[in-house]
Amino acid sequence: MSAPAFAVPDTTTNREHPGRLAAGLALLGAQANRSLLTQGLHGIEKESLRVSPDGALALTPHPASLGSALTHDALTTDYSEALLEFITGVHTEGADTLDELDTLHRFVYSKIGDELIWNQSMPCVLPAEADIPIAYYGTSNIGRLKHVYREGLAIRYGKTMQCIAGVHFNWSLNETLWQRLREAEPEHARGVSMQDYQSDRYFALIRNFRRFSWLLMYLFGASPALDAGFVRGAAHTLEAFGDHTLYLPYATSLRMSDLGYHNTSAQADLLPNYDDLASYVSSLARAVSQPYPPYEAIGTKRRGEWVQINTNVLQIENEFYSSIRPKRVARSGERALAALAERGVQYVEVRCLDIDPSEPIGIAESTVRFIDVFLLMCALDDSPRLSAEGFAESSDNFGRVSREGRRPGLVLQREGSAIAMRDWAHVLFDRMTAAADLLDAVRGDDVHRSALDAERLKLDDASRTPSARALAALFDQNVSFAEFNLAQSRRIAEGFRARPLPADLQQIFESLARESLERQAALEREQHGDFDTFLAAYRAFTLDGIGS
Repeated sequence: MSAPAFAVPDTTTNREHPGRLAAGLALLGAQANRSLLTQGLHGIEKESLRVSPDGALALTPHPASLGSALTHDALTTDYSEALLEFITGVHTEGADTLDELDTLHRFVYSKIGDELIWNQSMPCVLPAEADIPIAYYGTSNIGRLKHVYREGLAIRYGKTMQCIAGVHFNWSLNETLWQRLREAEPEHARGVSMQDYQSDRYFALIRNFRRFSWLLMYLFGASPALDAGFVRGAAHTLEAFGDHTLYLPYATSLRMSDLGYHNTSAQADLLPNYDDLASYVSSLARAVSQPYPPYEAIGTKRRGEWVQINTNVLQIENEFYSSIRPKRVARSGERALAALAERGVQYVEVRCLDIDPSEPIGIAESTVRFIDVFLLMCALDDSPRLSAEGFAESSDNFGRVSREGRRPGLVLQREGSAIAMRDWAHVLFDRMTAAADLLDAVRGDDVHRSALDAERLKLDDASRTPSARALAALFDQNVSFAEFNLAQSRRIAEGFRARPLPADLQQIFESLARESLERQAALEREQHGDFDTFLAAYRAFTLDGIGS
């Protein structure tokens, strides 16, 4: 018996097509396709601040013993010299990704002396804004470009916000699996190229993610409080706990609220088009080429030194803060948007996960299993296009859950109608159940269903959520945000230092660090041309008129 063909998506209304998800699962559950479900890829990028033993931001340079932040594939920095970024390779098994992340932490702890890794998304006690060190990548043209970009971020958003950290989850389905799904589409859809079909389905995933990602904020948000110094004396609506902690009583993720990665006035009107790849690329290409008067007033140089790449709405496409991004591995020297435009979407990057302060590596295996199920549902389910109203509605729901997701009786908007958050969440869990069961049937275990069942308990008992537990710990122990997270980071550091890497693996990582330093030195030694000429060529990016 052949698998049922998919219903043609209705892109003019938000009417649900409950059969599409079931049809997709039935197709992938066929014996010939089952193994493809285990061949998707996972990768993790985790940011974490280095701090001193007393919990202050580390003002030391990125340790040379970790290698070059410019050329090391697995260990680099994000905004600040103190903001480490751990980058795993890609693995078909999520647990292997976590094992690699654990290994990277163990190596880092062997090289940072008495410093600690801050295991929280909201920053430690920060120095004066001017004293936060911006990441430095050496004297090569590409290294200087990365530094100037960060100088621009400091001007546009302030250094404090750039010290917020998170976990980015990279995810893809096997490309042969996409081919099987395409073959089951109605006849008229088969004329779409495989590259375009795969990109279209990833954008369908992204639209559903935009609709439903408030659920991830409720379940995994872990930043309901912050150090009082973070607000730098600005007006706010947070409540005080003692003299040094601010919080919101029902918040799940202040990091993802308007206190964290909020849109500035330059980005407020930037609404990327998620209808399809061409529309998305065009909307962001315009943003990286459209001047913004307040940035023009600042200019690109001060006293002869570059302070931002350009004066456009976005310096580069990655400046756009988004909870999820379509991605394609770029070639050397290739812009991210150009890679997407030429070769289509390869994977998605989920960017809204807080660091889990109770997990030594910042994310639990059960979280990975749940996100696998969630993203599979988003990928297979019907996904009408997002109107401007639908985009605003999804953004409002996401922000509301970030700031007050645990408020009893919280109501969201679904297609213009009010719905209790808890009721909508149960509907989504019901839709995910079949996906979890299929993943487990292919594996021969119950890890996805167990993760789903454990997370569902949080819907009826908000005290189980990481955000509730984080606040309860502060109140029960009567300690500040900084005190609690310093103690937690110290305990985690002791655990890593008690598990040094085997000598052979330690030597491998030390060799990788040396090789990365040699690559940076070669770049600096062999480069041709001055930085101004290099930057002028970089600024000339137009995607052959796609963004014009």
